[in-house]
Amino acid sequence: MSQIAQYRGTGKRKTSVARVILRPGTGATWFNGRTIEEYFPRATHRTSALAPLKIAEAEGTYDIRVRVHGGGPSGQAGAVRHGIARALVEADPELRVPLKRAGFLTRDARQVERKKAGLHKARKAPQFSKR
Repeated sequence: MSQIAQYRGTGKRKTSVARVILRPGTGATWFNGRTIEEYFPRATHRTSALAPLKIAEAEGTYDIRVRVHGGGPSGQAGAVRHGIARALVEADPELRVPLKRAGFLTRDARQVERKKAGLHKARKAPQFSKR
């Protein structure tokens, strides 16, 4: 039984988590059961998500299968980008340097700050009244 090569990567951004599987193929996309065009209607999100493939000059050489949950479209696109970059490094360790330079292997650690008691938002204090 010959197992076809597949490369996995987990990407995270904000509260989104993307599990990415790359298989050598024609560039077919599967995002939670939909194509990338259906899943990310905005071109900016599609471009952002597939940016690592452009850097690696690997567009159309891998079939992409993604399960992504949590957060909104921007966070999910960022998570997919991170996952694809990690999977590409697993596929070809030579790509680590260019992807790292482009900043695709760095987990963007910015999270929404929690709301504190006595404040309106995380930092917005109630209006000060002199009398």
